[in-house]
Amino acid sequence: MNDVSAALSAAQLDAADPLAAFRQEFHIPPGPDGQPCAYLCGNSLGLQPKAARAAVEQEFEAWERLGVEGHFHGTSPWMHYHETLAAGSARLVGARPLEVVVMNNLTVNLHLLLVSFYRPTATRFKILMEGGAFPSDQYAIESQARLHGLDPADVIVELVPRPGEYTLRTEDIESTIQELGDSLATVLIGGVNYYTGQAFDMAAITRAGHAVGALVGFDLAHAAGNLEMHLHDWDVDFACWCSYKYLNSGPGGTSGVFVHERFANRPDLVRLAGWWGHDPSDRFKMKKGFRPMPGAAGWQLSNAQIFPMAIHRASLDMVDRAGGLAALRRKSEQLTGYLEALIRGLGLPTSQLEIITPTDPAQRGCQLSVLVHQRGRELFDYLASQGIIADWREPNVIRLAPVPLYNSFEDVSRVGQALQQWANG
Repeated sequence: MNDVSAALSAAQLDAADPLAAFRQEFHIPPGPDGQPCAYLCGNSLGLQPKAARAAVEQEFEAWERLGVEGHFHGTSPWMHYHETLAAGSARLVGARPLEVVVMNNLTVNLHLLLVSFYRPTATRFKILMEGGAFPSDQYAIESQARLHGLDPADVIVELVPRPGEYTLRTEDIESTIQELGDSLATVLIGGVNYYTGQAFDMAAITRAGHAVGALVGFDLAHAAGNLEMHLHDWDVDFACWCSYKYLNSGPGGTSGVFVHERFANRPDLVRLAGWWGHDPSDRFKMKKGFRPMPGAAGWQLSNAQIFPMAIHRASLDMVDRAGGLAALRRKSEQLTGYLEALIRGLGLPTSQLEIITPTDPAQRGCQLSVLVHQRGRELFDYLASQGIIADWREPNVIRLAPVPLYNSFEDVSRVGQALQQWANG
């Protein structure tokens, strides 16, 4: 955060915020006093856009009025509904429309991608991931190893920080990849680590993985809608993400998939096939013999999930109206920098309260993870009593995520004031 911004009040920063009006497009839950809470939990579940209800109602009305013919008629025929999400999803992650598809849920998509992009051999069978990855990733990789008759302990290599540090250094990730060399089959790392909030250098990791002949993919659950990304230009092989965190598409919302265009016309790739991924020109002939659609769409299994996708489309439209990820990222850096300045301004010793998220804005999204060495759960409960919704992660971390579409600088200021009161308490 620059010195000018640091000297301004929350009210002044909100008055100068070009995205401030988007806050009015969300339902903000009330706090204990009945007033809107300071909701800093968008890294777990984003708030409900007011447009969501109307978006779903439109599809309810189509179902009511058209029945099965809703697949072919109406405002947004369901047969091609997923295609209406391709352009917005591509802009979201820096891809080409052919390279993205919206379908299923996150871990389902992760498994579908690993079936294709983890193909171990007798000599190249290792998977590299960050230690302390979200459990779904750990479980998925363990089960994928067993699917190939391998012991996860032999397959999985976990990256851990240096002693006394909380986050990974890019040079250590690169050197581990080089050391694994031609034993490394696949790299799978989160774009942003859910616990520490560290954003990884995906371009550098991809280059390093490709240099030793490995395939490189990312779980972007905490990166999509949070970071500016350029998956195509970075030459990433595959990725997937959820839509219910920074993309505000509802609990259990639909998921996005990226598959680089180099794989767009590879019917020889091993995959778990389904009807909806089959060539649409003869899909309804109901014949044997799977022939995949070009691009990421060829990984589809079943009909589009219309109601979740309706919410997601409303959310993607909002991101575009806000100016895309570049605009969101600018405000995100301001909000997170302001929060960091307020926390550090408390003057508390690191033996009591410590930010473990990197200070460098390029190495984090809109999340600060605060390690509370003493009375952590008590502090979390105190924040809740003050109308501040954060996220608790065992054993002693509070995650605070000021989201640019609906959080204000006043929200962040409330956190600073509550922390000060708690420290003085």
